[in-house]
Amino acid sequence: MLYLVSTPIGNLEDMTYRGVRVLKEADFIACEDTRTSGILLKHYGIERPLLSFHSHSGVAKIDKILEALTEGKTCALISDAGTPGISDPAYALVKAAIAANVTVCPIPGASAVLSALVCSGAHTHDFRFLGFLPIKKGRKTLFDSLKTKDYTVVVYESVHRIEKTVSEIGETFGAEHKIVIARELTKKFEEFLRGTAAECLTELKTRPRKGEFVVVF
Repeated sequence: MLYLVSTPIGNLEDMTYRGVRVLKEADFIACEDTRTSGILLKHYGIERPLLSFHSHSGVAKIDKILEALTEGKTCALISDAGTPGISDPAYALVKAAIAANVTVCPIPGASAVLSALVCSGAHTHDFRFLGFLPIKKGRKTLFDSLKTKDYTVVVYESVHRIEKTVSEIGETFGAEHKIVIARELTKKFEEFLRGTAAECLTELKTRPRKGEFVVVF
């Protein structure tokens, strides 16, 4: 059995009872960064063997996990934060597990995408999540493809490119286009910045460049 266990995106209290139980009972835990996950596991008194599985893990690491799974062992897969498979390397392992007839079981919980979306005030019945936008190649093409959108768009953005992204939203859809920026979700300095692209860009320039961002527009 391969469990996809959602972990907190900031506040450690957002871990579910079921998630804690599955992590305690799993034969081993596959995680992106053993140091980052170690903080969560120590907090909940979870002591299980850890195996690193990240974006640079090759086929050999997937094969190693699959070998254990097909032998009847259970693996709990976690990301550094949030739900595995959302902008992280879980996809390749899940695809391989399904192909090997291994049961994949979701343990739902925190998700930055949904947390930002439901608090944004934007309509939620039709939305598109794009993860992190391309850094250079394909970026303009992607924005141009969204010009006629009639749905809500949700993207992740880093502190290094948040101003650039908000500026490009204004250039593509107009300076008066309404957006919502969520920063440091569930953490001590959580905040939502709402307004036009122009207003939000101006506000961002006056704030310290810290945190992780989700942009809804």
